[in-house]
Amino acid sequence: MKTGRTKMRIANPIMSVPGAMKALLDLSAAAGKTGLDKDYVELICLRVSIMNGCGACIDYHTKLLREAKVADEKVYAVAGWRDVPYYSDAEKAGFALAEQVTQVHVSDEVWDEAARHYNEEQLAGLMIAIGAINLWNRMNVGTQQKVA
Repeated sequence: MKTGRTKMRIANPIMSVPGAMKALLDLSAAAGKTGLDKDYVELICLRVSIMNGCGACIDYHTKLLREAKVADEKVYAVAGWRDVPYYSDAEKAGFALAEQVTQVHVSDEVWDEAARHYNEEQLAGLMIAIGAINLWNRMNVGTQQKVA
C-alpha cells in the first residue's frame, strides 16, 4: 500500500455536504451536555485521533488542550495512558472504552469498569463523543485532509 499522498483527494465531505457540519457539531455539543469534563473529552478525541492516524485532528485537539491549559503531561502522555500516573481511574476507564469502541469491540470487562465511574448519561456522552471523533477521523484520513 502506497502512502505519502501530497494532496487532498476531495474537499472535506463534512464541509461540502449541506447540513453535515451542523449535524456533526450538534452531535458533539449534545455529548458535551452530559456532565463530562470538556477537557477530558478533548483528551479522548486526541487519543482516538492518534489511534486512527488523523494528523488534522491530532493537531486540532492538541491545540484546544493547550489553549485550555491542560497539563502538558496529560496531553503528551495520552498515547501511553496505561503506564503513567497522570490520569484518574475514571479517565483510564474512559480511555479503555474509547480504544475498544474505535477497534469495534467492547469487552464486558471494559464496559463494566467504565460503568463504575460514569452514570448512564455520561456513558452515552462518551459513546457519542467517541463515535463523532471516529467519524471526523475517517473522513479526514480517507480524503487525505491536511493540517491547516
